[in-house]
Amino acid sequence: MSFDYKRLIKFEHNVGVKEKQYRMYAGAALIVVSIFTSYILLLLVGLILVATGFSGWCPVYSGLDKNTNTITATEETQSDDNATND
Repeated sequence: MSFDYKRLIKFEHNVGVKEKQYRMYAGAALIVVSIFTSYILLLLVGLILVATGFSGWCPVYSGLDKNTNTITATEETQSDDNATND
């Protein structure tokens, strides 16, 4: 497995719904812990987890071509078309 920098700059949603929730909860917990312990590293990791959980895109996953999102681009366009037809 190699890291591809060209895939890194593409913004594709590659984080699934459950993983988004886990990232948000873990990031929030790390931020709270960093406030009480004053560790900057915990704060940075917490902010990164919250940001990737909120956006649904992880740059490391893009570089490694990993995708935990179960909804593909074709399913998204079909669901958008169905929503406009209703």
